[in-house]
Amino acid sequence: MYLLDLGKIPGQQSMLIFHALARMGVEALVVVSPKNPLVSIGYFQDAEREIDLSFCRGNGIPFMRREVGGGATYLDENQIFYQLIWKRSNPRFPVQMNQIFGELSIPACETYRTFGIEASFREENDIVTRKGKKIAGEGGGDIGECMVFVGGILLDFDFGTMSKILRVPDEKFRDKVYKSMEENLTTMKRELGDIPPREEVVQTLIREFKKMTGNLRPRELDDRLLERMKTLEKWFTSDRFLFKKTRKIPKGIKIKGGVEIRYGIHKAKGGLIRTVEELEEEKINEIGISGDFQFYPKNDLVTMEVELRKTEFEEKKVHHKIQRFYDEHHIQAPGVMPDDFTTAIVQSQSEGPE
Repeated sequence: MYLLDLGKIPGQQSMLIFHALARMGVEALVVVSPKNPLVSIGYFQDAEREIDLSFCRGNGIPFMRREVGGGATYLDENQIFYQLIWKRSNPRFPVQMNQIFGELSIPACETYRTFGIEASFREENDIVTRKGKKIAGEGGGDIGECMVFVGGILLDFDFGTMSKILRVPDEKFRDKVYKSMEENLTTMKRELGDIPPREEVVQTLIREFKKMTGNLRPRELDDRLLERMKTLEKWFTSDRFLFKKTRKIPKGIKIKGGVEIRYGIHKAKGGLIRTVEELEEEKINEIGISGDFQFYPKNDLVTMEVELRKTEFEEKKVHHKIQRFYDEHHIQAPGVMPDDFTTAIVQSQSEGPE
């Protein structure tokens, strides 16, 4: 397994690197920070619904969708990201999503503890302090023949900009978002009063990961890898990929006789679920599911949407279809059960949220 200790590199490259390595089948630990800010959008999220794209464009903040789940977040040089890529056939690493997050969070937790911050893993994908404040979020999933696990050490965090990149109903609500983040999130600077030297944190993190990975061979960004990242950047920032979960179903109550559009939202333990469904004669004609949850294998979410078409809009029948899909496709979605998807769908309303 390789080690790519990349320091600070251009923002989008810092996220493209693990996507490229996974597609190339290269097992590695990447430790990196973005030199310039960017917004990273979760794979299953609806970009237009979750992000204030006008603010990002107006302030020169690039945004891109990643291929692992979780929520949208603002990334900058005050965060040190760890990205672990391994082949699914590698027996050294877990293959169950509920094991991946718990076991692979240990190096980050130990790094925080080394600097005097008592941190531990909290289901489903957070690292929290002894007082219960979130100090890191993590994501994972499948890319090609590899699995990836990503997270970050928060040296400091720009709460103000984070609150501005999110799409909210009004500025009063944005103030609530900012206050909530201030109260529930923390950083090394907040916990310690100052930011430890970046290199000390990096070396501690690498040392802790080595206890799990074994020896790591140093590797640089070579031309082949850079070319793969350049190709991926064109795709990841294209409208087709960026807005792939954005449904263009018009808002309204009645479209025509017997046809209705409904919008659902449900907060599961493992993340927020949003749904939009077109009903025709009390059956699901079309459905879109988005949110900041984890779902593996990731491409099967679209397959589940297809399976739900023509299902009668009735709780037991919707739940039965989703449960059967989970069982047949061996779905792993930490903290998101068939009950959660069912609730989001059947409790949906005719008027969609802005």
